[in-house]
Amino acid sequence: MQPSERPRVDAASWVGAVTRVELTVTDADTAQALGSGDVPVLATPRVLALAEAATVGATASRLPTGYTTVGTRADLEHRAATPIGGRVVVEARLAKADGRRLMFEIVVRDGRRVVAEGRVERVIVERARFLAKALEDRDAT
Repeated sequence: MQPSERPRVDAASWVGAVTRVELTVTDADTAQALGSGDVPVLATPRVLALAEAATVGATASRLPTGYTTVGTRADLEHRAATPIGGRVVVEARLAKADGRRLMFEIVVRDGRRVVAEGRVERVIVERARFLAKALEDRDAT
C-alpha cells in the first residue's frame, strides 16, 4: 500500500475518552518481585504498566484494522504505597490528539486516595510497517 493509499487516522474525536483498569495487588506486583525495591508494596513499574494498559484500552476499539499504538513517553509520580491485597483503579483519559500523537492523563487511586498520577504519550502506527522497521533496524546492527 502506498502512503497516499493508507487510511488517515483522525483521533481528534476521541479526546475525552476514558478507560479504567483495576488490580488487586499480589506478591507478583510488588517492588520486591519486580526488582524495583525491597518492600512488599505495589511497584512503580507495575503502576506504569497498568497506566499503559489503560491507554491501550482507550484506543484499541477505535483504530482501523492494521493499526495500533506504541508508547513513546511516560511521566509518572508514584506518591503513596499500596500493600498486598490493596485494590487500585487506573484511569486514563485522552487529553489531546495531535496528528498521530495521543496524550493521556493518568490517575491511580486506591479507594479515594490518589496514589499516582502522570501522563503517557502514545503514537498511532501501522502495525506491519512498524514491525518490519523494527526487524530491519535489528538486522542492521
